[in-house]
Amino acid sequence: MYLPNAQYNLCCDLQLLQKEGTVTAAPNFNSSGDAGVLEQAIKAKGVDENTIIEVLVKRSNEQRQQIKDAYQKASGKSLESALKNALKGDLEEVVLALLKTPAHYDAQLLKLAMKGLGTDEDVLIEILASRNNREIMDIKKAYKEGACRQTSSNANRTEGVCEQMVDSDARALYEAGEGRKGNNCSVFIEVLTSRSAPHLRKVFERYSKYSKVDMAKAIDLEMKGDIESCLTAVVKCAGSRPAFFAEKLYLAMKGKGTRKSILTRIMVSRSEIDMKRIKDEYKKAYGATLYRAILDDTAGDYEKILLALCGSEN
Repeated sequence: MYLPNAQYNLCCDLQLLQKEGTVTAAPNFNSSGDAGVLEQAIKAKGVDENTIIEVLVKRSNEQRQQIKDAYQKASGKSLESALKNALKGDLEEVVLALLKTPAHYDAQLLKLAMKGLGTDEDVLIEILASRNNREIMDIKKAYKEGACRQTSSNANRTEGVCEQMVDSDARALYEAGEGRKGNNCSVFIEVLTSRSAPHLRKVFERYSKYSKVDMAKAIDLEMKGDIESCLTAVVKCAGSRPAFFAEKLYLAMKGKGTRKSILTRIMVSRSEIDMKRIKDEYKKAYGATLYRAILDDTAGDYEKILLALCGSEN
């Protein structure tokens, strides 16, 4: 399966989103103190899960990395191994994810998605379609550090809007799809995976000059299978990343059973970036709060840590 290098978001877009997370850095932070608190919680009779959740969710990822270092120095063992031995199940999975840097967490997800027979296209598409240039480069670096095989992505999306190319891109997409018998996938891949999100939004608006359907519908009509799913994700993310993730969270909890891997992945990876906006989009689209959906669909310590990552219901 071809996976496009879908890293399109502008640095300025990321800066706007950085203050929209539900998890923020703790004031008066003391890494050694936190490491000691975690050690006591791990050694407590029956393990003090509530304290572990409270400490890790109330610290930024950068602060968690400092706690890991402090714990290693004080105890001579890694915090990950200590928590892995103390916890189990879904809580363990979330806690270990929180201890990884964003890049190493994404790299691990990609590695697991490509491990063994077949691939988990949903994970590959989500990560490669929703991360920006800097994030993709960090992921590739994490891959190298972990001696993992490279992804096919190249961090070469343009930045900003090139007004001179908006019309030509829109026309090229039309002529490669609706405007011809069959389709030319390479044109769709080239445009949708090498232009910035603001530029693509302009292209999608201009597309209406040539077609009676929007870009998402055009892809639905012209593409099939994995390439359709991938390009549709790119289009949705270019329009609104928070709305894209809100939809994925809704689908993960819709119907019988909960797709916990999706729920965990998004709640961890977006908690410091745009979770507040994801919550807004969720309520707007589905008429209920994300907080309530998690409350109704999960239980136990897994529920506690997800609700902590989600933040308040309002």
